[in-house]
Amino acid sequence: MTTVAVTGAEGFIGSHLVEHLVAHGHQVRAMVQYNSFSSFGWLETLDRDVLDSVEITLGDVRDPGSVNGLVKGSEAVYHLAALIAIPYSYQAPHSYIETNVTGTLNVLEAVRHLDIPRLVHTSTSETYGTAQTVPITEDHPINTQSPYAASKAGGDRLADSYHASFETPVVTLRPFNTFGPRQSMRAVIPTVIAQIAAGTREITLGDLRPTRDFMFVKDTAAAFHSVGTAPAEDVVGRTFNAGTGGEISVGDLVTLVGKLMEVDLTVREDEQRLRPTNSEVMRLVADASRLRAATGWTPGHSLEQGLEKTIEFFREPSNLARYKTDLYNV
Repeated sequence: MTTVAVTGAEGFIGSHLVEHLVAHGHQVRAMVQYNSFSSFGWLETLDRDVLDSVEITLGDVRDPGSVNGLVKGSEAVYHLAALIAIPYSYQAPHSYIETNVTGTLNVLEAVRHLDIPRLVHTSTSETYGTAQTVPITEDHPINTQSPYAASKAGGDRLADSYHASFETPVVTLRPFNTFGPRQSMRAVIPTVIAQIAAGTREITLGDLRPTRDFMFVKDTAAAFHSVGTAPAEDVVGRTFNAGTGGEISVGDLVTLVGKLMEVDLTVREDEQRLRPTNSEVMRLVADASRLRAATGWTPGHSLEQGLEKTIEFFREPSNLARYKTDLYNV
């Protein structure tokens, strides 16, 4: 049984990745951001038979000592820890640099000096900005339209530089818009579903025009695992998109969710949910053919299948109770 390390393990995608890794026979060291409540985030909801193969440690990627202790002796590191909310990056850009750039630097340094065989670094489709050509390949220009996107692009460039300078065995995965159970209400799909599940029929959202390539979280977890275990010559030093190749506008998405949940909806635009005009990314749709060719990965869920599973999650009262559906989650 190989030991792997995961940063950001307590979060939405991180907790699903931990489940996936355990299901595929790995022992997982899971870093949870230190907090005085001893909260393990979404890891606390995992089945006991999963947690039996998980060693949870409180730490912080901004601290080199925390990172060194986490990754030492592991066969692979999956680096997911990040500040991710775009609206909050307008308010606290320094925090994004400290976590997404300096934190990534700490992970790269630890992997380099401790001779870890594989590092999977997490990027984001937001680094592309509004699509200039579609579908978006990995050769699309980088155009960061928010402090969040800029901080993630900074981490990406560091990862590239460490491979070029030190032959650090890093591979970058660039997921498009992941959704599913456990996602926070800072994202559009849980915002819509949770409001409906709480009984609301007038949904408050931002701009309904942007299109996104939405991918179910279990498929994202499988994409991470695919680049973490593929032969080094096929993936190391490369960047891979992970997406479905389909796109839907936010407005059409709301209509689809309403249909699946069998409710009639009205949508009210909330100005505080709108990005600054030049910061809104209007279109994102992935070309993931490079990932398929290198690893054989393909998404296993349609948009409708993923939405059904997400709706089921939010309709469970104990899950819905974790969310503040009447607040705007930055």
